[in-house]
Amino acid sequence: MKKNHLLASVICSLLSVSSFVNADSDIPVQTFNPKLQAMLPQDIRDAGTMTAVVNGSFPPYTIVENSNNIKGAAIDFDNAISQLLGIKIEHKSVSGLSAILMGIKSGRYTYDSGPVGDFASREESVDFVDYVQEYVVFAVKSGNPQKIEGLDSTCGKRISVMAGGSAERVIRGQSAKCVEQGEPAINVLSYTDQPTSILAVKSDRADAFFSSQAPLSYFVSVSNGELELTGTGKSNGFGDLYQGAVVPKGSPLAQAIKASYEELHKNGTYDAILNKWNLAGNRLAQPGINLGTTKTK
Repeated sequence: MKKNHLLASVICSLLSVSSFVNADSDIPVQTFNPKLQAMLPQDIRDAGTMTAVVNGSFPPYTIVENSNNIKGAAIDFDNAISQLLGIKIEHKSVSGLSAILMGIKSGRYTYDSGPVGDFASREESVDFVDYVQEYVVFAVKSGNPQKIEGLDSTCGKRISVMAGGSAERVIRGQSAKCVEQGEPAINVLSYTDQPTSILAVKSDRADAFFSSQAPLSYFVSVSNGELELTGTGKSNGFGDLYQGAVVPKGSPLAQAIKASYEELHKNGTYDAILNKWNLAGNRLAQPGINLGTTKTK
């Protein structure tokens, strides 16, 4: 019962976006661009709609209020792209990145709005349209009682992560290093969604949540001083980290979405959406395809 009450409080805090969102930001309405629509696969043009999937609440990019109401920066980007392409974009929330990637590869979903971390291993089966850069840090209880200052100080600690994500891969690799050095292994706690992962910290089942800085900054901002960030300004096992939308491997949809983001850059909408959600620090100079390996724009 206590866990359910805590989870409910975390979800309620997700819905209280006013302290994080810049309400004064105006998002320009886009003009339909037939040249961009012509870049879409014929089956999408014929259907007039696309199904974009998101991995539950990943604030401030996606905040799932209920099955019919999803908001966030990624949704604002999709809405602008929908206007440019003249194609309706419907959103569906699915738990677990593995299930999402399988759904995209099987054709169940048109694409993942993201942003999802772009890594070489993932590029083997899907393509990325990267539109933000990211950093991976820790959320801990205020005062940082376990003195977690970065990846190197996690041996023997209880660290929550998103199941199947890049942070889980890195923290498990670090745990193996801890054992090799004669230190205690990390107790890795994997969860399928962000609210449950942060709840583990708030309820003292985890010492830290290891994840992307943007959503963790959001959780800290709505925690009423209960949480803080640590490990900022460090690589924490990652190099340059690009994140973006995920499309089927080799699909022309990648070029259509990339060209749409380029238009949003040129007309100021990209920056307006980032500013609305306090994401200016995650800005990419230009979008790109598979920047995790090519780093070409």
